Amino acid sequence: MSFARDLAAFLAPLGHDDLPPRATDYAAMLIASTLASAACGKEIVSTQIVRELARERGGTPQASVWFDAGAKLPAAETAQVNAIMSDAAASDDSDLRAIVHCGTPLTATVLALAERTGVTGSEVLAAMVCGYEAAGRISDPVSPQFRERGHHGSTMAIFAAAVAAGKLLKLDADRLTQAIALAATSASGVVKAADTSVAREYHAGLVTRAGIDAALAAQKGFIAEETVLEGPTGFLKVYGGKDVATLGVPSGDDWDILTDMAVKLVPGGHPYHAFGEAAANAAREGNIAADQVESITVSRPGLTRLGGPKHPKDLIDMAHSPHYFTAAGVADKHFGWVHCGAEKIADTVIHRLIGKITVGPPPTEHVERYRQGATVTIRTTDGREVSNTVFLPHGSAALGIDWADIEAKYRTLMPNCGLSAERIEQSLKLIRDFAHARNVSELIAAIRP
Repeated sequence: MSFARDLAAFLAPLGHDDLPPRATDYAAMLIASTLASAACGKEIVSTQIVRELARERGGTPQASVWFDAGAKLPAAETAQVNAIMSDAAASDDSDLRAIVHCGTPLTATVLALAERTGVTGSEVLAAMVCGYEAAGRISDPVSPQFRERGHHGSTMAIFAAAVAAGKLLKLDADRLTQAIALAATSASGVVKAADTSVAREYHAGLVTRAGIDAALAAQKGFIAEETVLEGPTGFLKVYGGKDVATLGVPSGDDWDILTDMAVKLVPGGHPYHAFGEAAANAAREGNIAADQVESITVSRPGLTRLGGPKHPKDLIDMAHSPHYFTAAGVADKHFGWVHCGAEKIADTVIHRLIGKITVGPPPTEHVERYRQGATVTIRTTDGREVSNTVFLPHGSAALGIDWADIEAKYRTLMPNCGLSAERIEQSLKLIRDFAHARNVSELIAAIRP
C-alpha cells in the first residue's frame, strides 16, 4: 500500500451525494469565480501567446476556449489556455495554508473534460471537491515549507487537476493511484519566477495540462511508482515535509474546500488581502482622512519586512504589493476591484501613504488564529491610534462564503470578456444550478461569443 493508493481508494468511489452540500456549492462558486477572473485575463499578453500557440498546434476538437468563437481544441490544450487566462488576472482563489490556487486548474480541467466526456453537472462538482481534497491532503504536510524552499503553489495544484480529471474519466482506484503518482513526478514551479512576472500563470497552465495528461496516461494503463509520495527521497521529503502515516478520512464538514479554500473577493495576491481589509476597517472605525495619517504599522506572525514592489506601476506590481493594499485601504476606507485599475494604481494619495508604512513587532496573542491575517495600526497627526485585526480575509470558506459576494464579483468582472449583460446573467444562473445540469454544453454556449 501507499499514500497515493490510500487517497485514490478513498476518492475514487465518491459521488455528489456522498459529499456535504456546502462543499459542492463552494465548487460551483469556484466555477463562477474562475470564469470571472478569466474574463479579466482574456486579453493579457500571456493568455494571447498561449492561445495562439494552441491554435497553431490544433488537434482533435474536444473542448472550447472560454469567451472564444474559434474551433474546439484537445481538452488538455484548452484547459491550459483557460487556466492561464484565469491566473493571469490574479483574481481567482487561494488555499490559505500556502497560497495554492486550486480553483483555476480545477475549473479549467473539469469544464474541458466535461465537454469531452459529456458528464453531468453533479459529476463535475464532485470531481472538483475530490480534486481539492487531494491537493490539500498532499500539500498539508509540506505547507508552508515547500514555499519557503522556493517552490511555487502550482507544485501542489497539479494534484487537484489530476484527481478531478481522473474522476471525470471514471478511473478506478488502481488507475487513479497512477494518476496521482504521475502528477507527483510532473509537478514544478519556482516562486522566484512567479513573484513579479507572468510566469505565475505559465505555471498554472503547465500543471493543469500535466494533471490532465497524468489522468489520461493512467486511463490507458501507464504504470508509475505509486510510493512516490513517501519515503526518504519521496515527494513529501523533497518538498520539506514529512511522511503521512494514515489518511485520516474527513467527516462531516471537515473537507479542505470548506476549511482552507478562499475565494478572492478583491484583486491581487491573497496574502495581502487582510492588509487592505484591516487598513480599511481601521480608517473607517477612526474616521481617519488620508491627510490625518502620521504613520501606518502592519504586523502578522513571522512578518519582518514587506516584500514586493513598494510603489506598483501596473497590475502585476499591484498584485504583489502589500504596501499598496495597506495604503489603498487607508486612503479609500475600502479595498475592491477598482484598485486593480490604472487610475488607482497611479493615485498620488495612495503613494504618499505608502511612504508612511512600517512593519511592527509580530503579534503575541491569538497567533494561531492568523490565517493569512494581519493587524494594521494607524496613528494620526493628533496622536490617536486605531488598530484592526483581520484573522481570515473576507471570502474564506472557514468564515462562510455568500453567493451574493460571488455574484457581485461575477457581474463586476465578466463584462471584461465582451459578453452581453443578458449572457452574463444567463451563465450565472446556470452555474448556480449546476448540480442539476445534464451536461456543460449550455454553460459553454452561454460564455461563447
